[in-house]
Amino acid sequence: MFFQRIRFTGVLLLWSVSAAFAQTLTGKVAEADGKNEPLVGANVYWLGTSIHTQTDPEGAFSIPKTVDQRRLVVSLVGYQSDTLMIDSLTSVTIYLKSTNQLQEVTVTSSATSIDRLNPIQTEIITSKALAKAACCNLSESFETNASVSVNYGDAVTGAKQIQLLGLAGNYVQINTENIPNIRGLNTTFGLNYTPGTWISSIDVSKGVGSVVNGYEAMTGAINIELAKPDGPDKLFLNGYVNSFGRGELNLNLARKLNEKWSVGLLSHGSTLQNRIDKNGDGFLDVPLYSQANVINRWKYQSDRWMTQFGVKALYEDRTGGQTQAGKDRPGVYEFGNLTRRVEVFSKTAQLFPSKPYKGVALILNGVYHDASARFGLRNYSGIQQTLYGNLIYQNIIGDTRHTYKAGASFMLDDYNERFQDSTFTRKELVPGLYGEYTYTIPEKLTLVAGGRVDFHNLYGTRFTPRVHLLYHLPAEFDLRLSVGKGWRVANAVAENYGMLVNSRTWSVLDRRLNPEESWNYGVGLTKALQWFGRKGNFTLDFYRTDFQNQLIIDMETADRISVYNLRGASFANSFQVEWNIEPLPRTEVKLAYRWFDVQQSVQTPGGETVLLPKMFVNRDRVLFNVGWASDKYEKWKVDFTWQWNGRRRIPNTDHSHDGTLTSVYAPAFSNFNAQVTKNFRTWALYVGGENLANFTQKNPIIGANDPFGKNFDASMVWGPVIGRMIYVGFRYKIGE
Repeated sequence: MFFQRIRFTGVLLLWSVSAAFAQTLTGKVAEADGKNEPLVGANVYWLGTSIHTQTDPEGAFSIPKTVDQRRLVVSLVGYQSDTLMIDSLTSVTIYLKSTNQLQEVTVTSSATSIDRLNPIQTEIITSKALAKAACCNLSESFETNASVSVNYGDAVTGAKQIQLLGLAGNYVQINTENIPNIRGLNTTFGLNYTPGTWISSIDVSKGVGSVVNGYEAMTGAINIELAKPDGPDKLFLNGYVNSFGRGELNLNLARKLNEKWSVGLLSHGSTLQNRIDKNGDGFLDVPLYSQANVINRWKYQSDRWMTQFGVKALYEDRTGGQTQAGKDRPGVYEFGNLTRRVEVFSKTAQLFPSKPYKGVALILNGVYHDASARFGLRNYSGIQQTLYGNLIYQNIIGDTRHTYKAGASFMLDDYNERFQDSTFTRKELVPGLYGEYTYTIPEKLTLVAGGRVDFHNLYGTRFTPRVHLLYHLPAEFDLRLSVGKGWRVANAVAENYGMLVNSRTWSVLDRRLNPEESWNYGVGLTKALQWFGRKGNFTLDFYRTDFQNQLIIDMETADRISVYNLRGASFANSFQVEWNIEPLPRTEVKLAYRWFDVQQSVQTPGGETVLLPKMFVNRDRVLFNVGWASDKYEKWKVDFTWQWNGRRRIPNTDHSHDGTLTSVYAPAFSNFNAQVTKNFRTWALYVGGENLANFTQKNPIIGANDPFGKNFDASMVWGPVIGRMIYVGFRYKIGE
């Protein structure tokens, strides 16, 4: 058994956020003049310190407090700042007066916001934004996000992959409450394993992340916050069904047992058993599947300790391929995948009520992941056993303008994979040390400089430096600069499931596949906007990723896939401009344009190295989203999203070419999604549609009539493989 092999026992303890290292003042910030509308994104900090926070979509905040901290400052663009004397921990409500004289203006919370106090470019996606779409799982949570895009990897398995800064999600560190989650063998279907109804918010950060969280954030980091055991909803029930036959049910429970203990249960069940072949190619357009997923978590909090611990369990069985797949018919091309995953986690923090800037925290996590798959006549099996630990110490140097974090981490990854007649085993032991210093001038500047040293048992000692700078310019401009290094060890087979559903021959050209390694540079400019008293923002950013080494999955030659270390240059340039505004009361508009220049060196059949645009990456993307609510209670909500995806280079399937790499491009296409929601006091009913224009890629499977022939290829997907989808659902919740 996994836990016998790694020999750890006892209760695992988990870290909470550093702001919890103190007694806490809670409160709410609202608009004055009798409107009492919550103000989101208001800055709240103790005068003369770097201890600060922002209000959430409900206008609420919590901030550490000691007996020495009495003057609380609250500010928000478009409103008069206020300074209050705070002598107790009694919850407070603070009203800010608008500097605009148009008294009829109403301010409401936004679905997304930019964290103005974070030196790392970070967008916060709230539960309000997640409700704009069906959001059945994490892969469907970014439909209204301009930075992250999600695509199917092939036309058979149903696996999805995110893309950030022009590069695949493998280079994005995806955490669940600061615990590494979607990595290793979980990369394949991990985006489908976090139900959307479990998520309370998502933080999307661009560029290299903090060294505290590890070395794998090469292009960005995504942190998912789940519903808490002591959260406001005692019961949340969600049901969903769509026109393809997919149905699911989600139940979240939370209960406070007493003043210190609380317990939560997050559960999910979903299935699709309807065989759909709309294009008549003899293959299922979407795989059949059944999934059961559950988390049980406990929380303890006192004046000096905070602890959370729990267990996750997942089972999923999916079948794809020809329409007769799964019926034990001879000569039928069949894809099957069975996943069993168990995870135990804990985090704890020792609190210092008289010193809120000081804290000691520990994260521990253990994972057992077992996956087996078949791709026609080719079989795959993989087992991953992981143990992760992170010990963090936080304190100040002199005063709270100078803070630091230091700690030690440990990662054990034990992989045992088999593909066809090849076996891939690897055990990684990676202890590491890190430190991060932060210098802050409130409302002016924040500088974060950090580095970590990791001792890899297979690849030696590696140093990872990172620097982030935030400078608040006049007129509500925020300038961010970042530079840093990241690296990771790739899993060639598990991370490329979509390239196994073909008849290509796999060829590993290098005896030793080295870790992927890159430098990332970024600059971003954010401007807070006002439109007749209604807030908005404008963001412009540019990032470049330069690889020193990269695992190349080469599909340039029609009959084979070559795997090798980078030979030559590989880089990704990403430029994005985004505008968020409320042109009318209770109306939010998002307009964004994104441009990519992603190129990598590949080897020609003649042995030469050529720099070419990376396949399946569209150069241009436009996103437009508008959301409208009928009143401040949002009794009716309407959301509409348009995405335009520019052309992208795809593999050349001409088997006659030899020695010359010819570029082939897929056309641009648009995608339209919409949803209407009716909210009651405790109920919400919604109906929506995706791919409303019914656009599909023609002939997504090459050689579908002969799936065991040499020309078969289902990995050439660049657009939707299935047409219009209509869905209906409900949400029901009971609050405190």
